[in-house]
Parts: sequence; C-alpha cells; structure tokens
Amino acid sequence: MKKFALMALMAFGSVFPAGYLSAQTALKDVAEIRNGIIFVGMAYEISEKCDSVSARLFRGLGYLRSLRSRASELGYSEAEIDAYINDEAEKDRLEGIARAQLAQLGVVPEREETYCAVGRAEIAANTRVGWLLR
Repeated sequence: MKKFALMALMAFGSVFPAGYLSAQTALKDVAEIRNGIIFVGMAYEISEKCDSVSARLFRGLGYLRSLRSRASELGYSEAEIDAYINDEAEKDRLEGIARAQLAQLGVVPEREETYCAVGRAEIAANTRVGWLLR
C-alpha cells in the first residue's frame, strides 16, 4: 500500500507549478487536496490488486492536475508542496486513512475478490474512486 501513497504523492507533486504565495493552513489540512490524493491512491490500489478492474490513467492524471489548480488558487508555494509530498509521516498517515477506508468498504487484504467487489461497487455508485476506475 505504501507504493500507491508514494505514487499518488509523487504524481501530485509533479503537476504543481512554482511561484505561488504561501497559504496559512498546512497543505495536509486542506481536505479537498488530501482526500483527492487518498481517492487516487485507493483507485490505484484496487486496480493493482484486482485483475478485472483497471485505473483510468489519464483521468487520474487530469484529476491530480485539478488538485494542483485548486492548491494553486489557494496560494501554496512549490516549497510547501515539496515539503508535503516528501513528508514520510504524511505518507504513512494517508496510507493508514486509505487502508481504513478500503476496509470500511469491504476490502480484506490478500483477498483479490474483495478488491474487485469494492472496485465494481465504486464504479456502479460513480464515487470519486469509482470514477477513476473501469
């Protein structure tokens, strides 16, 4: 699971431009950004664990770009973004949140069929996670 959190944070960081003013709230405390990264990570994890569900790569990248735009609108600097994506404690925290959310949805680690069932249910419900899968 650490792999998906790292990939989501790295992708998030790679789509942010430099040169914006500093915001007062820590980036990790901005729910729409944090949750967006978690959703991308959850979709990625489902697609990695279930052969019959795949990630919508371009949609995911576009979503990460929209998060970038939103964070830019909020005034986050490149230094703040870099600090966020390189924070090991934050990566672990996001991973824990994603694991808990997947478990609440019915995922049982090491049981591929549970990832598939959750993935199909998320797609059917057109949730943000489901929107990132096919």
